Amino acid sequence: MARLHEHQGKQLLERAGLSIPRGGVARSGDEAAGVAAGVLKQQSPPGLGVVVKVQAWTTGRAAAGGVAFAKTPAEASVLAQRMLAMRFGQFPVTEVLVEERIEIARELFVSFAVDERARAPVILLSASGGSGVEDRAASTHRVPCHAIDGPDPAALKKVVGTLGLDEAVAKGVEEAIKLVFTVARGIEARSLEINPLAITKDGRIVAADCRVTVDDYAVGRHPELGIEIARELDHPPTELERIAYRVEQSDHRGTFFFAQMNTKETATTAGKMLVGFHGAGGGGSMMSMDAITNEGFLVANFCDASGNPPPAKVYRAARIILQQPGLVGYFGSGSGVANQEQFWSAYGLAKAFWEMNLDIPAVIRLGGNTEDRAVDILKSACSGLPGKVEGYKKTDSPASVAGRMRTLVAQQGSAGWVPRAPRKPAFVGAPGSIRFAVKDGTVWIDPVAWKASGPAIVARSGGLLQDNHGVPSITLSPTDFMAKDSEMIACEVECRRDGIEGLFVQIDLAGLDAMAAGKAGA
Repeated sequence: MARLHEHQGKQLLERAGLSIPRGGVARSGDEAAGVAAGVLKQQSPPGLGVVVKVQAWTTGRAAAGGVAFAKTPAEASVLAQRMLAMRFGQFPVTEVLVEERIEIARELFVSFAVDERARAPVILLSASGGSGVEDRAASTHRVPCHAIDGPDPAALKKVVGTLGLDEAVAKGVEEAIKLVFTVARGIEARSLEINPLAITKDGRIVAADCRVTVDDYAVGRHPELGIEIARELDHPPTELERIAYRVEQSDHRGTFFFAQMNTKETATTAGKMLVGFHGAGGGGSMMSMDAITNEGFLVANFCDASGNPPPAKVYRAARIILQQPGLVGYFGSGSGVANQEQFWSAYGLAKAFWEMNLDIPAVIRLGGNTEDRAVDILKSACSGLPGKVEGYKKTDSPASVAGRMRTLVAQQGSAGWVPRAPRKPAFVGAPGSIRFAVKDGTVWIDPVAWKASGPAIVARSGGLLQDNHGVPSITLSPTDFMAKDSEMIACEVECRRDGIEGLFVQIDLAGLDAMAAGKAGA
C-alpha cells in the first residue's frame, strides 16, 4: 500500500473541514525558523511554542528523537537541522513538519480501516490515544460502516457516548469521525489513522497526527495525491526507485520490482559487505536473499525481474542495481524453476556487465527454461571482464551459489564498486554511423566495420538485418522493427562472443544515464 506523509494526510483532512494545527513543511533550518515565526505570531494563547516532527514512514519517531518542542524560531531551526541529519531505517530525513503546539485536554484514537473478514470498512475508536495505543486494543471500540454511507449513526452515537464527553464535544467528535470516513473513501484509502484526535482545553477537535495508506490499485485514479510509486515502501522513494518504477511503467513485458534496503554507509556501520541482489520470482528471490544473508552479506536492494522479461528490462535492472556504490559483489538467483526463457535474461545481464566493465564478482543462478544456453552465454560474453562472472543452474542450490559468492569476494578483495557511466563503442553517435530505432533505444552500426563484418552480423540478426549494396538495412518496416529490441541485444552479445565488432544497441534509461555521467570517475 502506498503511503502519505503526516502533513499530506492533514491537508486532506483540513480541506474536508477537520481542524489541524497551524504549521508547514521545512527542508532546512532556515525554512523551519520561517514557519515557526509565522506560527508563533498567530498562536493563542501565546508562549506554547511549536513542535518539530520528522516526516518519515515509521512509528516511534518520538522515541528516536524525531519529535521535539521549541519556543523560538531559532530553537526550531536547530531542531530541524538535527532531524534533517538523521536517518530513519536506512534513508535520510528530507522534511520536517513545524506546527503549533496545542493545549490538549484529552486524546482519542480514531482509525478508518478495511475489515478483510467482513469485506467492509470499519471505524476503530479508543478513549485514549497517544503512544502505546496498540497495547490497549482490548478497549478499542468498533463502529461498522456502510461502504457508501459511512459509519452506522446509531452505533457511532453509542460508542462516542461511552467516552464521557460534554454533549457539544461529543457531537464534534461524531462529526470528525464522519469526516475521517469521507476523506478515506474519497481517496480509496486502506487506512486513515488519527492518533491522537485531540480535544483541546477550549473544546476544539484537532487532528494532531495522521497516517494514511492508499490502495496501490487506486493510486492511478488519484493523481492529486502526488504518490510517485504505487507500492508499499518503508521510506519515501529514492531516485533509483523512481527510475526503476518508470522502467516498469513504460515496459509491461514481464515484471520488475526494485527497492533499496541498505547503503554503503549502513554496511560499514554494521561491519558487513554490501551485495547487489537480482532475483527472479518473489518466493525464490526471498529464499535466495536468505542464502546470501546467511553468508554474512548485507543486501543493498531487493529486485524481482520475472515473468519472462526482455533483455532490455533485465539490462535496465542490472544498470540500476549497479548504480549503488560500495557493492562487493552482484548476486542473482531466483526460484530455479522459472517458466521463462533464461537466455533472454543472460543477454541483458551480459550487456550490462560489459558496458559497466564489471570489476566485482557476479554469481548468477539462471535456473529454468534454456538454463544451459543461458549459462553458456553469460560465461563466454563476460570472459574478458575484470570481475569474475559465473553462471549456475537449478541443480545448484541458492545456499551453494551464495557460498561461491563469498569465496569469489574473498579472492578478489574488492574495495567496493564505484558507479560509472556505461562504455560504448566510438561509432555510437558519430557522424556517418547507421542507426535504426527500437523501443526506447537505438541500434548503431559502424559503416566501416560493416564492410568486413556485415555478413557475420546479418547471420546473427535473426533475419532482421540485410546488406543492401554494402549498406546495412532492416528487413521489416521501421514500425515493426521497433519491437525487436530483444533480438538486437541478442545480436550484439552474440557478435561480442565471437569477436565481431560493428553493432551496438544503445538502451535509454531516463534519469540513470545522467546520474551515471555525473558520477563517472568518482
